[in-house]
Amino acid sequence: MSFAKKLFTVIRPTIRNQDGYPAYTRSAEEQYVQTLVTNTFGNTFYADQQKLLMEAEALHREMAQSNAQFMAKALVYARNEGYMRLQPLFGLAILSAYRPDLFAKIFLKVVRIPSDLSDFLTILKGMGRGEGGRAVKRQVNRFLSGVSEYWAIKYNGRGRGYSLGDAIATAHPKPADLKQQALFRYLRGQEANLSLLPQVEALEHLQRAATEAEQLHWIETGKLPHEVVTGAVKPTKAVWEALTNQMPTFALLRHLNALERTGVFESRYNLETVAARLTDQRALQKAKILPFRFAKAFRQVQHPVLRDALRDAVEYTFGNLPELEDRTAIFLDISGSMDGEYLQIGSVFALALYKKTQGNTLFWLFDTEVEDARPSRRDSILSQADRIHARGGTDTGAPVRKLLAERHKVDQIIIITDEQQNSGSPFYEALLRYRAKVNLSVKAFIIDIAPYRSAMVPPQDPGTFYIYGWSDTVLSYIAQTAKGYDSMVQQINAIDLDAAQ
Repeated sequence: MSFAKKLFTVIRPTIRNQDGYPAYTRSAEEQYVQTLVTNTFGNTFYADQQKLLMEAEALHREMAQSNAQFMAKALVYARNEGYMRLQPLFGLAILSAYRPDLFAKIFLKVVRIPSDLSDFLTILKGMGRGEGGRAVKRQVNRFLSGVSEYWAIKYNGRGRGYSLGDAIATAHPKPADLKQQALFRYLRGQEANLSLLPQVEALEHLQRAATEAEQLHWIETGKLPHEVVTGAVKPTKAVWEALTNQMPTFALLRHLNALERTGVFESRYNLETVAARLTDQRALQKAKILPFRFAKAFRQVQHPVLRDALRDAVEYTFGNLPELEDRTAIFLDISGSMDGEYLQIGSVFALALYKKTQGNTLFWLFDTEVEDARPSRRDSILSQADRIHARGGTDTGAPVRKLLAERHKVDQIIIITDEQQNSGSPFYEALLRYRAKVNLSVKAFIIDIAPYRSAMVPPQDPGTFYIYGWSDTVLSYIAQTAKGYDSMVQQINAIDLDAAQ
């Protein structure tokens, strides 16, 4: 190849990122996946809530017009594999206006629980769509036909946006039997035969209970879920103890701080029972709890037994995931824009990746400088993550330049970042030099944890793979892709929308 051809066939940056540094545009499909699985409508370091909402709406509408089939599959993926809610529901509302046929196919795959339905109807109304028309009402009816008594007491939430009762008033579903008729009447706030609805009846009694003993009786009789109880009464220590036994694993994790504050763990039995539940490997696998949730709880609780249980829980969460083969370099962005939840997530995940390489890995932290994190395969993920703190600016090329300078040959580079370069030379420029001088076939995995639209690498680069958002499937994806599996967009394209629920 001539020098001129080498020079002028370089893929050059096409846009600037939030800090004015050169970046690349992604394909519409990639941008769409990124928006779905990273953008939770919260404020970020570089973009406020309203800006993100406007960008998301524009992207949803663009995708609905240009590739509605992919859009439908991506909404299903984001809700079920990415564990996101609001963005898939927002996209679903927009899809209903463009492709009612696809909307009908995926409605029950995106609207999974009553709070999904409430938010979906709220979004429709906010968009000026009212009740959404016949196509929407048909799907709401399908959903309401499966409403249970448990859902009725847990999710009705009268006075907080669209309740199940509001949805029934909107869609006018026909009850299948006397119990469902009583349930629909109760949800509408009408007189109903509560003898057909024992959990509802127990909740009504709980709300009127005058003593702690009565409260405990109705909680046990109705097997009332913790969310219902804490909304109906102010829990005492005894009530929290009763609720501890029936909380799902995720709820138990979220309420550890409250349980500790009220003295529940003063009982050795309670302490050991909860610790055992937090380290139940089968329950953890079923709950699909993202690792940063453990990190958040770890920072809130003080009891050493609980902290040890949380350390073990994170190790078990990653225990059944595949090993990463070949030599890997893991680079964790610790710059100022990563401060907070981004770094909590990134630290836990990077350390889990490290442990999955059996130590055949470089693990470096970077801002504008690079340092060896010196991780331990024996020390727990949470303990090590707790010692990593944000600082400085962002130079995404710095760790790759160090890799080149020290002539480390690796088979894959994994960089965890929000991609907001504001110093030094770009990641892609350093990656090309590394490929030219050390390993031409090195793969790069960019785990992007923020919703910004710019990219560090052009989409045409065949050896680079973008991963947006967080789930327990990310490590599997990296391990599979390193062996030649499809990209995330291709994974989504393979989804069968006609498959059974």
